[in-house]
Amino acid sequence: MKFTRAKRLHGEVAAPGDKSISHRGVMFGSIANGTTEIRHYLQGADCLSTISCFRNMGIDIENRGDAVLVHGKGMRGLACPRAPLDCGNSGTTVRLLSGILAAQNFKVTLTGDASIQKRPMKRIMEPLTLMGACIKSIRGNGCAPLEITGSPLRGIHYTSAVASAQVKSAILLAGLYADGQTSVTEPYLSRNHSEIMLKHFGAHVHTEGTTAVISPAQELHGNLIHVPGDISSAAYFICAGLMVPNSEILIKNVGINPTRAGILQVCQSMGGRISVLNETWDFGEPTADILVRSSSLHGTVIEGSLIPALIDELPMIAAMACFADGKTVIRNAGELKVKESNRIEVMVQNLSAMGADVAETEDGMIIHGGKPLHGAVIDSRLDHRIAMTFAVTGLCAEGETQILGAECVKISYPEFYETLENLMR
Repeated sequence: MKFTRAKRLHGEVAAPGDKSISHRGVMFGSIANGTTEIRHYLQGADCLSTISCFRNMGIDIENRGDAVLVHGKGMRGLACPRAPLDCGNSGTTVRLLSGILAAQNFKVTLTGDASIQKRPMKRIMEPLTLMGACIKSIRGNGCAPLEITGSPLRGIHYTSAVASAQVKSAILLAGLYADGQTSVTEPYLSRNHSEIMLKHFGAHVHTEGTTAVISPAQELHGNLIHVPGDISSAAYFICAGLMVPNSEILIKNVGINPTRAGILQVCQSMGGRISVLNETWDFGEPTADILVRSSSLHGTVIEGSLIPALIDELPMIAAMACFADGKTVIRNAGELKVKESNRIEVMVQNLSAMGADVAETEDGMIIHGGKPLHGAVIDSRLDHRIAMTFAVTGLCAEGETQILGAECVKISYPEFYETLENLMR
């Protein structure tokens, strides 16, 4: 896939359904009683892996494209699969599903692709084991494949070393089946879609500062879910609209949950012309239209409690910082090293290949903006967020940018390139 400089971007974008919320809709619907209808479900490879896993445990799921119907069988209704459950490239599927499976009455193996088999799973294995779960890494390296033998669980209080919604959610889901109250405290508040949706399904869950607390549940109830547009997918068009001259883009129906919307704060702090329009609330999740216009940007510092609210958007923000005046510092972002790729290393290597002044630090990057970039051959490492980041970056660079492994965007945004092309017409 090749990209050259764009003269302008103009038009409207309908962001695909939020990946985090889509995953959770199928998971929670499967262990609820009755039918759950999920509208605007993300038809990306990761979310399809979640559907496949629950179908293989006996859940009837109708994927109609515009909507997904999950015919739940209750908290004890899952059946032992005949083969290992393949989670593909989805860390969300592996980690959240582990919390549910820890309490079932059967043994199961969770596996996935080569990337998933390198990602750290001790962060969920430790708290689940403290709850009484029998979970082990088959290869003994703290990674998938994981073998889980369902066991009675006990409620615990767990202090997590990382602000991770996947860790928190795995513990909360196991807490549904525990013999007492379960709580998890994070250093900073991570995205809270699980807490919002579990409450929507009838669970007793609440938050006290950075601590989420859940009580055991007898049952959950099927529900209707409207999935907002994914702000992590919208981020590429937000940044593109700011970076490419003479541009104006309206992104419709984007989820702006405060635990996810850090990119809006960063873009505005860099001088970006962003308007948040038509704010609404739907089933506990705030949504809005986002209007962006070309802007003169300047550097900023991104750190601390803001990091969990934009962890997936940091590669795109780092690229945008190359086109801003002055220095941008990203710190406290060590989690980028354990995503689909080491995103700090990959961003520094690829941006440097394009002529950027960027340096890797232990937990982030330092970018000196304002230096013209040129096209290069970009190795995406089959990381969807790296591929999308450099598609946008290529629109602002001299010459031709070629992205290797560009097809990996199907993980989260199958229509990304088509949408980007439409904005250039």
